[in-house]
Amino acid sequence: MSLRLKFAIAMVALAAGATVAGGAVSYFATNRELRRQVDSSLVDAAQRLAVGEFPGERPLPGGRGDADGDGRYRSFTQILVQIIDDDGAIQQSPSSGELPVGDADRRVAAGSVARGNVRHDVTIDGEAYRMLTVAIVDGGAVQFARSLEETEHTLDTIRDQTLVIVLGVSVVAALVGALIAQQVTRRLVRLTEVATAVAASGDLTVEVPVDGRDETGRLGVAFNGMLSSLAGSKRAQQQLVQDAGHELRTPLTSLRTNVRVMQRYDDLSPESRRRLLADVESETKELTSLVNELVELATDRRDEELPATIELGAAVAVVVDRARRRSGRAIDLVADDASAVVRPQAFERAVSNLVENALKFSDGPIDVVVAAGAVMVSDRGPGLTEADLPRVFDRFYRSDEARALPGSGLGLAIVRDLAESHGGSVSATNRDGGGATIGFRLPVAPHPPDASGTWGSPVPPASPV
Repeated sequence: MSLRLKFAIAMVALAAGATVAGGAVSYFATNRELRRQVDSSLVDAAQRLAVGEFPGERPLPGGRGDADGDGRYRSFTQILVQIIDDDGAIQQSPSSGELPVGDADRRVAAGSVARGNVRHDVTIDGEAYRMLTVAIVDGGAVQFARSLEETEHTLDTIRDQTLVIVLGVSVVAALVGALIAQQVTRRLVRLTEVATAVAASGDLTVEVPVDGRDETGRLGVAFNGMLSSLAGSKRAQQQLVQDAGHELRTPLTSLRTNVRVMQRYDDLSPESRRRLLADVESETKELTSLVNELVELATDRRDEELPATIELGAAVAVVVDRARRRSGRAIDLVADDASAVVRPQAFERAVSNLVENALKFSDGPIDVVVAAGAVMVSDRGPGLTEADLPRVFDRFYRSDEARALPGSGLGLAIVRDLAESHGGSVSATNRDGGGATIGFRLPVAPHPPDASGTWGSPVPPASPV
C-alpha cells in the first residue's frame, strides 16, 4: 500500500470517526432529553390527577376518546390512564384498550415499592410507550402511558442524517486527503526517483529539486548535502588512488631495476653488491612506509583508538627522547603543563612526523615547543617557499628540495588529519634566522592529577645531546 493511499485512508477514518462520534453524542443527548420530557409529562399528569383536577376516575383530558380514526393510540401528547387494584386487576382502562400490567406495576399497587412509583417502557400493538405507575393511598395504582413514537422518529431522523453526513464527510475527506497526500508525497517521489537513479548509475552529481521548508523540504536539503559529501569523498578516494599510484611507481621502478641488476649478481664486484643490497633495503623500507601510511589514511584507523586526556609535554618528551637516540642529533624541548583530549598513539605519530621532517631538512639543532595546546617544531633548514606554504600539508606534496630526499609526502598530511579530527588546526611558517616552524594546535583540556593527587607540573627543558 502506497503512502499516498495510507494518508487518504487515514484522513477518511479520522473524519468519519469524528463525525460518528459527534452524531453519537447528539443521538444519546437527544434521546435523554426527549425521555426526560416524556417522564416529566407523566409526572405532571399524575400530580394533576392527585389533586382532583379530573372528576371521578376519568382519565386526563381526552378521556376515553384516546384513539384516532384508525383506532391507533394518539401519539406523543396523548396520555393514557389506567387504574388497577392492589392485586393488579384492571379497574378502569382507556377506550383504546387495556394497558399491560407487569410485575413491577403489581408491586407498586400492593404498596411493596418504597418510593411508590415505577417507570418502564412497554410495547402496545407494536408501538413503544413510556409508562409511569403511581400507588394510590387507599390501595391500587394508576398507570400513565405516553407514546414514544415521536421520540423514536426524532432519533431515527438524527441517525439517518448522521449517516448521510458521515458519507458526505468521508467523500470530502477522501478527496482532500488525496490532494494533501499528493502534495506531501510529490517530493518524496522525486527523492525516491533520484535515489534510484543514483543507485543505478553511481552518479553522485544528481541534485534533488527542493521546494518548501517543511520536513520533506529539509529532507531534500539533507539528501543533497549527503550526495555532495559522498561525491567529495569519492573524489578524494580517486585522488588518493591516483596520487598513491604515482608515488608507488618510483620505488617499484627502482626495485625492478635492482632486480634486473641482481640477475647479474655473480658478475658484480663486492662493493657493487653492497651498494645494490643497501639500495634494495632502502627502497623496500620506503615502500613499506608508504604503504603503511596509505593504509592509515585510506582505512581511517583512528576510530579504533579511544581518546584520553594526556599531558602534551610528557607525551612529546617521549617522542623527542626516541628521536635523539635514533638520530644522535640535538633536539631542545620546552613544554608547559597543558593537557588535551587526544588519541595517544595518533598524537605521538603526528609529533614524530614533525620531528622526522625537521631532522630531514636540517643538520642543525631542532627546537620543539609545547605551549597552551600548541606543538611547534622548528628546524634550521632552507625554509619554505611561497609556493610551499599553502600546500605543505597536502597529501603527497613534496617541495623541490624534498624530491631528492626519502619520504612519501604523507607525514604532514597525517599531522593535519590528527589536528583537524581533534578540533584543532595546523600552521607552517618560516623561522626567523632561517628554517621552518611547522606544528599544530589542539583545544586545551584540564589535565588529570598525578599519583600524589596534585596537578602535573611542566616538563622541564631537556638538555641537548
